[in-house]
Amino acid sequence: MIYQGNNEVSEKGKVDKPTLIFYILFVLLGWLNIYAASFDLENATGLFDLSTRAGMQLVWIGTSFLLAFALLKIDTGFYETYAFLFYLVGIVLLIVTLIVAQDINGSRSWLIIGPVRLQPAEFMKFIIALALAKVFNSYTFRLMERKNLLLISAIILLPVFLVIAQSETGTALVYLSFILVLYREGLPGGFLFMGIAAIIYFILGIRFSDTQMGALSVGEFVTVILIIIFSAAMIWNYIKRLNTSLILLFSVGALFLVAFVVSLFSVKIDWGIVAIIALAFTALYLLFYFIRYRKRTYLYIFLFLIGSFAFVESAEYVFYNVLQPHQQMRIKVTLGMEQDLSGAGYHVGQSKIAIGSGGLTGKGFLNGTQTKLKYVPEQDTDFIFCTIGEEHGFIGATLVLILMMFFVLRLLRLAERQTTMFGRTYGYGVASVFLFHIMVNIGMVIGIMPVIGIPLPFFSYGGSSLWGFTILLFIFLRIDKSRKRN
Repeated sequence: MIYQGNNEVSEKGKVDKPTLIFYILFVLLGWLNIYAASFDLENATGLFDLSTRAGMQLVWIGTSFLLAFALLKIDTGFYETYAFLFYLVGIVLLIVTLIVAQDINGSRSWLIIGPVRLQPAEFMKFIIALALAKVFNSYTFRLMERKNLLLISAIILLPVFLVIAQSETGTALVYLSFILVLYREGLPGGFLFMGIAAIIYFILGIRFSDTQMGALSVGEFVTVILIIIFSAAMIWNYIKRLNTSLILLFSVGALFLVAFVVSLFSVKIDWGIVAIIALAFTALYLLFYFIRYRKRTYLYIFLFLIGSFAFVESAEYVFYNVLQPHQQMRIKVTLGMEQDLSGAGYHVGQSKIAIGSGGLTGKGFLNGTQTKLKYVPEQDTDFIFCTIGEEHGFIGATLVLILMMFFVLRLLRLAERQTTMFGRTYGYGVASVFLFHIMVNIGMVIGIMPVIGIPLPFFSYGGSSLWGFTILLFIFLRIDKSRKRN
């Protein structure tokens, strides 16, 4: 059956071919790069030798193809009907893993069954997406109702806490990417803005925490100024009172100008105290307008201001007392606070050397010296992209990035054309997970993000990750395949 509309022709019951082509292409490219990354110059073996990493990956690829075929044969109603059961089983597996798993490289996230090692946290990605889609598909569901927000938060955060307890912080952060699904389905942009603001606060507060400006560090001082500017911008954006925003900014600016003039007469000024006074003035300013006009938005902005300052003040404590030393060092290396080329910065340092040595066109397949001489740790798993950069150069790495960009855009297009809330929500969940993995993995390989140990989809070696991504994707392709009937 052919459906025509909006100048697009689509066949009912057909798997989306562009997405399928992307999948096969990525899997095969990943296999070749795993072979290149694990290639031993002294004991060269063939692509199909099952005793090698490439050979084992070929086994995982074969089973993934069978898995994908089976998933396409299952009726979509099955996924919706048993979404909560999947979630319950997934949570139980995470708890069991936490209890019985052995400590492997500081992580207790692997279930070892004979010769097979499985990581249940990888499969929670599609399980959480299914659970969210099931909830959103309820007829009376409204995201911004308190009970619904609590339910959605629990579905996402419960696995996050369990996986963090397994010392798999990277995978736990992947689950938080589902915030993009909530944003698409009606979560106000203010929540997304607060998340971005928190990241900015944390980076500034930690990066410039060593230099003091009186009562505050340079990082805290700059962050306080940002909080005031953000508060003024929110007044303008949400209450549409430009004059109120400008009066606030001019008043705070006048306070700093007076302090600067006073400092010219050899009076010592504690700029940290001045910033705190400016913040207190902003808080009182917001409370005054809330009492005068009885608009809750002023109160919400006031709470944002207080919460932001509390977050800034607690960030340094959390960084030095909650995060583990190796996590602290990874963040310091990323922010340029430490070098540590022989320790936490070794992975990224060698990865940069490998990618940089590839130049424009690369050294050629199997000719990468950094990878062949094993200078780059985890070069066929988390750092597989450095093999691409070294052997295929800037052109090859850019081509892979472009292909991945079009892959994610295709997923978003498929999500938007779904005829049910279940399909659309699940589709956005799939796109969010892939986007997060791609951005963070490549970001940590080139040194602009902390090393948190997450694989590059379809490229990194590993059966659990390949199976997890295959299930995640092909459930969506099955849902898309039956969208006309639904």
